Amino acid sequence: LVTEATPVAPLLPKSCHKWLQANDLQKEVYQHLAYYVPKIYCRGPNPAPQREDMLAQHVLLGPMEWYLCGEDPAFGFPKLEQANKPSHLCGRVFKVGEPTYSCRDCAVDPTCVLCMECFLGSIHREHRYRMTTSGGGGFCDCGDTEAWKEGPYCQKHELNTSETAEEEDPLVHLPEDMVVRAYNIFAITFKYAVDILTWEKENELPGLEMIEKSDTYYCMLFNDEVHTYEQVIYTLQKAVNCTQKEAIGFATTVDRDGRRSVRYGDFQYCDQAKSVIVRNTSRQTKPLKVQVMHSSIVAHQSFGLKLLTWLGSVIGYSDGLRRILCQVGLQEGPDGENSSLVDKLMLYDSKLWKGARNVYHQLFMSSLLMDLKYKKLFAIRFARNYERLQSDFMKDDHDREFSIADLSIQIFTVPSLARMLITEENLMTTIIKTFMDHLRHRDIQGRFQFERYTALQAFKFRRVQSLIVDLKYVLISKPTEWSDDLRHKFLEGFDAFLELLKCMQGMDPITRQVGQHIEMEPEWEAAFTLQMKLTLVISMMQDWCALDEKVLIEAYKKCLTVLMQCHSGFTDGEQPIVLSMCGHSVETIRYCVSQEKVSIHLPVSRLLAGLHVLLSKTEVAYKFPELLPLSELSPPMLIEHPLRCLVLCAQVHAGMWRRNGFSLVNQIYYYHNVKCRREMFDKDIVMLQTGVSMMDPNHFLMIMLSRFELYQIFSTPDYGKRFSTENTNKDVVQQNNTLIEEMLYLIIMIVGERFSPGIGQVNATDEIKREIIHQLSIRPMAHSELVKALPEDENRETGMESVIEEVACFKKPGLTGRGLYELKPECARNFNLYFYHFSRAEQSKAEEAQRKLKRQNREDTALPPPALPPFCPLFASLVNILQSDVMLCIMGTILQWAVEHNGYAWSESMLQRVLHLLGMALQEEKQHLENLNEENVVTFTFTQKISRPGEAPNNSPSILAMLETLQNAPHLEVHKDMIRWILKMLKMTEKRKAEIARLRREKIMAQMSEMQRHFINENKELFQQTLEELDTSTSGVHENSPVISDAKLTALGPEQTRVAEHRQVVMCILCQEEQEVKVDSRAMVLAAFIQRSTVLSKNRNKITPDPEKYDPLFMHPDLSCGTHTGSCGHIMHAHCWQRYFDAVQAKEQRRQQRLRVHTSYDVENGEFLCPLCECLSNTVIPLLPPPRVLFNRLDFSGQPNLTQWIKTISQQIKVLYLLRDEDGASNSGNAEKMDQLQLPEGFRPDFKPKNPYSESIKEMLTTFGTATYKVGLKVHPNEEDPRVPIMCWGSCAYTIQTIERILADEDKPLFGHLPCRQDDCLTSLTRFAAAHWTVSSLPAVQTHFCTLLASLVPNEKNGNLPCILDIDMFHLLVSLVLSFPAIHCQDFSGVSLGTGDLHLFHLVTMAHIIQILLTSSTEENGMDQENTNSEEEVAVLTLYKFLCQCTGSALKEISSGWHLWRNLKAGIMPFLRCSALFFHYLNGVPAPSEIQVNGTNQFEHLCSYLSLPNNLTCLFQENSEILNTLIESWCSNSEVKRYLEGKRHAISYARESNKLIDLPDDYSCLINQASNFSCPKSGGDKSRAPTLCLVCGTMLCSQSYCCQTELEGEDVGACTAHTYTCGSGVGIFLRVRECQVLFLAGKTKGCFYPPPYLDDYGETDQGLRRGNPLHLCKERFKKIQKLWQQHSITEEIGHAQEANQTLVGIDWQHL
Repeated sequence: LVTEATPVAPLLPKSCHKWLQANDLQKEVYQHLAYYVPKIYCRGPNPAPQREDMLAQHVLLGPMEWYLCGEDPAFGFPKLEQANKPSHLCGRVFKVGEPTYSCRDCAVDPTCVLCMECFLGSIHREHRYRMTTSGGGGFCDCGDTEAWKEGPYCQKHELNTSETAEEEDPLVHLPEDMVVRAYNIFAITFKYAVDILTWEKENELPGLEMIEKSDTYYCMLFNDEVHTYEQVIYTLQKAVNCTQKEAIGFATTVDRDGRRSVRYGDFQYCDQAKSVIVRNTSRQTKPLKVQVMHSSIVAHQSFGLKLLTWLGSVIGYSDGLRRILCQVGLQEGPDGENSSLVDKLMLYDSKLWKGARNVYHQLFMSSLLMDLKYKKLFAIRFARNYERLQSDFMKDDHDREFSIADLSIQIFTVPSLARMLITEENLMTTIIKTFMDHLRHRDIQGRFQFERYTALQAFKFRRVQSLIVDLKYVLISKPTEWSDDLRHKFLEGFDAFLELLKCMQGMDPITRQVGQHIEMEPEWEAAFTLQMKLTLVISMMQDWCALDEKVLIEAYKKCLTVLMQCHSGFTDGEQPIVLSMCGHSVETIRYCVSQEKVSIHLPVSRLLAGLHVLLSKTEVAYKFPELLPLSELSPPMLIEHPLRCLVLCAQVHAGMWRRNGFSLVNQIYYYHNVKCRREMFDKDIVMLQTGVSMMDPNHFLMIMLSRFELYQIFSTPDYGKRFSTENTNKDVVQQNNTLIEEMLYLIIMIVGERFSPGIGQVNATDEIKREIIHQLSIRPMAHSELVKALPEDENRETGMESVIEEVACFKKPGLTGRGLYELKPECARNFNLYFYHFSRAEQSKAEEAQRKLKRQNREDTALPPPALPPFCPLFASLVNILQSDVMLCIMGTILQWAVEHNGYAWSESMLQRVLHLLGMALQEEKQHLENLNEENVVTFTFTQKISRPGEAPNNSPSILAMLETLQNAPHLEVHKDMIRWILKMLKMTEKRKAEIARLRREKIMAQMSEMQRHFINENKELFQQTLEELDTSTSGVHENSPVISDAKLTALGPEQTRVAEHRQVVMCILCQEEQEVKVDSRAMVLAAFIQRSTVLSKNRNKITPDPEKYDPLFMHPDLSCGTHTGSCGHIMHAHCWQRYFDAVQAKEQRRQQRLRVHTSYDVENGEFLCPLCECLSNTVIPLLPPPRVLFNRLDFSGQPNLTQWIKTISQQIKVLYLLRDEDGASNSGNAEKMDQLQLPEGFRPDFKPKNPYSESIKEMLTTFGTATYKVGLKVHPNEEDPRVPIMCWGSCAYTIQTIERILADEDKPLFGHLPCRQDDCLTSLTRFAAAHWTVSSLPAVQTHFCTLLASLVPNEKNGNLPCILDIDMFHLLVSLVLSFPAIHCQDFSGVSLGTGDLHLFHLVTMAHIIQILLTSSTEENGMDQENTNSEEEVAVLTLYKFLCQCTGSALKEISSGWHLWRNLKAGIMPFLRCSALFFHYLNGVPAPSEIQVNGTNQFEHLCSYLSLPNNLTCLFQENSEILNTLIESWCSNSEVKRYLEGKRHAISYARESNKLIDLPDDYSCLINQASNFSCPKSGGDKSRAPTLCLVCGTMLCSQSYCCQTELEGEDVGACTAHTYTCGSGVGIFLRVRECQVLFLAGKTKGCFYPPPYLDDYGETDQGLRRGNPLHLCKERFKKIQKLWQQHSITEEIGHAQEANQTLVGIDWQHL
């Protein structure tokens, strides 16, 4: 190929020239493509995209660009761009996971979104916006004036809105010849691409026959949404025998692009693979789609896609070119209807693979949808093909977002297009008809019938629901002006919609099971899913109707007609009966809910109820009564079915339908649930209100008693008495009581629920306020809980924000928890105990909470009914229920039962409801009287009626009399307050009546008495306040802190303060025995957890050397990986712990045989949970008495100074080395050797010290030492290894360093602020490390000491040690001090151990000072130089000058002693603080009080405690003779020289504390960063779960096959792999798309943790479901950081996994 394509450059103009002169351009281009495409694309089994793209650009696209421009495109395209007016539309197509923003104040609907750039430049960032992550595929609506109520342009696009007419033709900006050429080349290339993509034959090509035809084929595997990754990978490994890695690669590409060739070769070879794949995948479901395709077809298809992408980029240069492409695409072809290229592609959509769909959808978006003229034409094509596209989508095996059907969201949500499509293409009817066609199953009455809701059913049904979503889009923006066309077509759509509802009216009917339980739970989910999806559409239909009076009247009539039709189908076989009570009688039908069929689905009735309310709200009912069929309405017919539905609910509550199983319980639940109730339960109440407002309330109540099956009880006098004496079944009594309660509740609702605009005289905000008040009267709630409890409209708004401030106060959250809204106290008076949206549980909670509140405020605990707004005229007659004869009879009967409470079956709830109803009636009467004018007649005479006793013969007492009796009844304590309130109201009403009669004119007097009453009330409160204030007088007693003596405390050296021994007695948490900690007693241990740690690391990229060979003796100052020990501080006997651990192990083995799940701890690694606090542990630390006391011997006076001491030690070391060497060489007697050597005085190298510890303590010393070695080095335990003691000393040093850093970062003093568990841990750890040498081999420890000392005091034996810059001095100090006793125990010269400690400490401190001076990069910045020339500064300068000499003046000159001294003090402080902690825990000297507080002069107090001179350089002056030599030897090291010459790096002091990375304040910055992050492995593919490491800031591609790596023989995900390099096994990540923090530890441990991002309501949004703007909460982030610094991540995971067993089952290693 290369030889053929060498003359690339001349080829371009040449072929272009040929094309310009060609008569038949299409033929020329096709010949060119037929020849070259197969030579460029698909040349082998593996695609080579870079090479293909390069050649295609040169050989294929290049000539086209030349032809189009008529010159070199490098000049042509920029010219076009300059001539082009930039678009005012943004049109940026979203990538998967990119942040999108919608403005809740200005967006026309929630689908209007902005990209991040436009959003940040728009006015909406100051509004209430919602942030979501895009699923990919939509585009930015900036610049679209139809999408935004205000602020349609961001700053960038505003510039492009020029004054010119919108409608001018963009072609005028292009030269005419170019228009022709563009038209030609676009027509040919677009047609070529469409033809080749929609080509069905496998062996020939459309007009592209090649001269020489190769015989190569591809076996092409296609994507579907049915098979899992695992199935595909497994099948491919078998079919084309590839490795798992290759199979994963294939599967990933298939999933991403929709197809991938898995084999290349001749036909038979490919076909064989195909048959294996089909055979293997056809068992469970339909087989994977595989095709064997000729390689040249695949080549042309690849280029076809390339061409579509190219067209998309070319039209980006000019609107003119875009317009031409749109024309070409929508031009009708020769075959008439649906023959344009765009139609062809659309209708072939479901047969194309994912990658091809994405490409052409993108092209449609950037061409047709960006050109306003053609957007309209395209919308018409789309609507005409709607039905076909939808049925293709139903059969398609790809998700909605990959289907062309998904473009409906781009078209139907544009208000002008939606209106046009409704009027011109009858779109509403089309969508509804299409929907009905897909739900074909009906019963005999023509109602929907659903099959069992299997997974496949659910899948199909989900597809069908997308049609409802489209309908919602069409209706979402309401018309402001109605044309006759629009009215006509909307009502046509409304007819279709009624047909749909008619099929739902009465679907899924149920009959009560009597006798035995139902066998098969009936199918109910599909019907409710349908209802839920339609809820919003039903509401929107009503909103549309409300906007136009003519439409409303027509819709009302149509709806009524359909309801009549439905009813005529229902009435068969129901005989009429007559009911009579209290002198009233009514005719109805005999019907028993508990025996006949009943259905919960009544959408037609409910829609009519909604429209009826609108008649009242829009006042149409009063303006045009003659146009409405109100006189034809039959109220009993209207209420019949809703009443049955409510009776069904009551009977279910009464337990009568228990045998119908869960399906019914679920249906009742959803009927009341916030997602459905608006168009179900609420509308049933409205329908009853509608019916009652048009009929005699007595008639209604009798029908209701009959439906509730209670008519008998109330219509027969004394029925109740008989009922209770006849020893009836307890259940029946209980059932009847519940039914009576439910019926009373229903009456309360019918009269009291008037907060919907149109029923009561209220507006929409009153309704929302009332909902919020009742939610908050249960308990304070978070914003998100409130939003969930309120119904949402089509824009996902609840309207809560606008009113919440009026009714509630917001309380901000603390470190945990979330912000809560609390109800304002003055709103409590609006509380209605029988609020109709309370569930049973909520009602009792609210009652309890409100009574409690009243008790706290010392008010009486009655919860009277609140005052209600008046009804609208259409519903005004409703209040008469309360004073109707039947109602009074019902109330009287129940009260009488309560008075003679022994004779009857009644319940307190029943009475409570009656009292509530009495209260409501009195409130009504009060309002009625207040609104009376002088002339009006009183029509509401409730008090009069309840004061009348019953008629003869039984002369029952009046209701009033009974209430007075009940007031003193002992069995009704709870209700006394309420009865008192009612009687008080009665008196007020009587008074009010008397006043109206007597003093109609003297209103002023009334006002006076009102004011007086007010005043008394206010004073009552004042009086109460003073009482409360007296109660809460405070008494506080301050305890004095114990006094500390003022003697100077010194932690080490010969001057060390002697501390009195105090006995330590502890108790074992397992056997509760107490025991003193002694050297020779049984061991006591602390539960501990050892882990590798990089928290202090300054170099995370260090490769860990082979653990078997690695020598950890010296710690590098970058602390790249340390060993941390922590403990929960709980103490056990060693033998109790051993028993406990053995039991845990045995249980684990049994458990593993039973079930293969992980526990939160890994027993094989020695892990267990502390028996008391369940804290994760993996070993135990023995408790010891202070160890140094044991090794101290008598010290003679005259301790050597540093110089002498170093000489002595060096001699002793020499002797040891000689002995070692000779041991190796000869085995002659030891005694002679001793004589030959000049032994230093008192040194006995053959002395073996006795171990002072008991056996059990020695065993525990070994146990813990081995554990530290095993975890710290990641090796198998081996207690003989000489590295064990080094690891123990290292862990002690590292743990002290981490604790010092935590205290320093929090600005806490060094002592007195550690929690006791850390204090105990450090004490035990330090004492253990100091005692561990007694169980190690003495020669090994001595060797360690010699090597360690040699790094500071060189000897001829130890060459090649790290230079002074590469040693962490604190680790060195701890190791030296703790290994020194191994040499000191053989020294009987009388030098005390303390002296050694002191000299070692001084020596290391001086080395550290030199380290600091060598690495300090003192910039002599213009800080106020207080050159006081104090002795410290002069001395430091002198020392620095001496250093300059030693290093051959490679150091920078520094003249300011003040800077040097400042740097030195700052640099050495952490070391001194760590040393103070170390010696404090080692020697047990209490810390002086000055270090226990944060004061000035910390440095001086530390020096004094550590017996250092305040002027540190004095150390050098006192020991100058030996130190000068040492400094010279340190500086002469070759590494130091390299550092000073700038050839290497060194750590400088003080080391900065490590923090977690800085996070941006606004979360969308992170989303944006993540959406730009592509997976590092699969070229340029967007990562699905981008995850940010919070320790180092790396972005990782988590939870995906592409980034799995192998770790210790297992496949692990990117995060787990990263924890091993970055955090030595522990990691803290932020999952950006989920907004969730992830903690990982090892492969099996992990948990999710709340993120540090909160919205304005103090809540996290895990999963970004709510989309409120999120901002960083610094306190919560600090808390996560503290968990990390304290090494508590693993512990946190342990607790989380113990608390939540589901976490254990997650495969954390795949994240």
